[in-house]
Amino acid sequence: MTPSDRPGCPWGDSDPLMQAYHDTEWGVPLREPQRLFELLCLEGAQAGLAWITILRKRPAYREAFAGFKAERLAAFTDVDCARLMADAGIVRNRAKIEACIGNARAWLALPEPVATVWSYVDGRVIQNHWAAADQVPATTDASHAMSAGLRALGFRFIGPTIAYAFMQSAGLVNDHLIGCFRHAELGRRANG
Repeated sequence: MTPSDRPGCPWGDSDPLMQAYHDTEWGVPLREPQRLFELLCLEGAQAGLAWITILRKRPAYREAFAGFKAERLAAFTDVDCARLMADAGIVRNRAKIEACIGNARAWLALPEPVATVWSYVDGRVIQNHWAAADQVPATTDASHAMSAGLRALGFRFIGPTIAYAFMQSAGLVNDHLIGCFRHAELGRRANG
C-alpha cells in the first residue's frame, strides 16, 4: 500500500500536488536552516492565497529567490526587487517580496536561527490529537508568541496565523488528524 492509498487529512486529497505535499512534507519536523527559512518565506507569500497557488509556484520561487539561501537573498537590491516584480512565476506583491528580502537579513542576524524557531515549542514537537479539520485552530498561544517574537527581531509577514501555518508545515506541531496515516508516523519519530 502506498502512502496515498492510506487515509490522510481531507485537505491533502484536493490535488495530486497537495497530496504529495501532505504525504511527504507537511508536518515533518525541520531543523535544517535553509529549508526552515524557505518555508517561512513561502508561508508569508501565501497570505491571502490558497497554499496550492504557492506550491505550484514553488519551483519559480526557488529560482527567483536564489534557492532561499539567506546570504544571497539578503544582498538583493532594488534592482532585484524590480526583477522579481516582473516575474510572472511568483506572486508579484511588492510587500511580500520586500518582506522576504528583509526576512533574510533578520534570519542572518539570529545567532542560532533553528534554535530560535524551535524555542517557541521548547524544542519539541507539539503532538495534537484532532479528530476533525474544524478542530484545528488558526492560531495558538505559541503562534502569537512566535509572531510577536520574530516581528520584534525584524521579521515581516509573520502574523499569528502565518506563524501557525509555518509551525504546522515545518513540523513544530503535528496537526495531522488522528485518522491520518501521517499522524501516528510523525508522532512516533518527532521527539525521539
